Amino acid sequence: MPNQIDFQKVAIETLSIEQQALAVLATQIDDRFSKACEIILQCHGRLVVTGMGKSGHIGRKMAATFASTGTPSFFMHPGEAGHGDLGMLVRGDVLIAISNSGKSDEIMMLMPLIKHLGVPLITISGDDKGPMPQNADVALTLGNIQEACPLGLAPTSSTTATLALGDALAVALLEARGFTANDFAMSHPAGALGKRLLLHVKHLMHTGQELPKVSPDTPMNKVLYEISNKRLGLTTIVDQNDVLLGIFTDGDLRRLIDKQQGFDVTLPVSAVMIQNPLTISQEARAVEALEQMNAKKINQFVVVNENQQVIGVISMHDLIQAGVN
Repeated sequence: MPNQIDFQKVAIETLSIEQQALAVLATQIDDRFSKACEIILQCHGRLVVTGMGKSGHIGRKMAATFASTGTPSFFMHPGEAGHGDLGMLVRGDVLIAISNSGKSDEIMMLMPLIKHLGVPLITISGDDKGPMPQNADVALTLGNIQEACPLGLAPTSSTTATLALGDALAVALLEARGFTANDFAMSHPAGALGKRLLLHVKHLMHTGQELPKVSPDTPMNKVLYEISNKRLGLTTIVDQNDVLLGIFTDGDLRRLIDKQQGFDVTLPVSAVMIQNPLTISQEARAVEALEQMNAKKINQFVVVNENQQVIGVISMHDLIQAGVN
């Protein structure tokens, strides 16, 4: 039978120990941290991260964070590196090697070749007494922290601190590079942020044969056919140069029927069209179009160019279907 314990108490104690580890880590941030950032900023190649076991798992996450925030980076498994993958590392790169003990055999085996390549070495370890930090250009340390594991064996606080130190490096480099939200979106095109920042109206709008257009003298029966045929809930009314004169929507049709109890189907659309409709630029972000639609309580925008010529129509359905929110 498992021991009867207070799970919540253990959880709070674990978090408290790891919180203390981060406080200790903060005392370790000094000129070494600044030097490490300067070395990485001067790197003309890639930032390569390596580590064994749990340190390797943390290293993979660090490399992913660096790569997504403007510092080209990837993870190199030290065991595989000794069997050919060291070819990933070339002159001009910078290597971050992680080992809490500072004496990972797999990484130490690579040290002569790392030195031969002249690759700057930044280590992350508990202290600076191991052979890895002793061979480093910059030895970052976590400080004297207590593992949250009651046995003092499973990497817990040390991996949390290492992860936090990696985040600190990434954020410092991000700010030094002037990395923006747009830059971030470029490496996250499939994510929600990418869609918010990269998708523009021109990417989603209906154009060409899908675009509903009629002239101002078009009779209402043909106007209704255009609305029905193009299935966008409206038609634009344009002059001979495609300059926007107005719109007529299926909502306008319902209101017209309610008001007049029917109408003459030969009536020209110019007599009932909505003049000066709301428009949007094709360069506007898709998320801006959605926000404006919600604010103005409309379902479509007519897209015009600088000459007020109709070049497209975009609907709320288009935006939602594209995952814009």
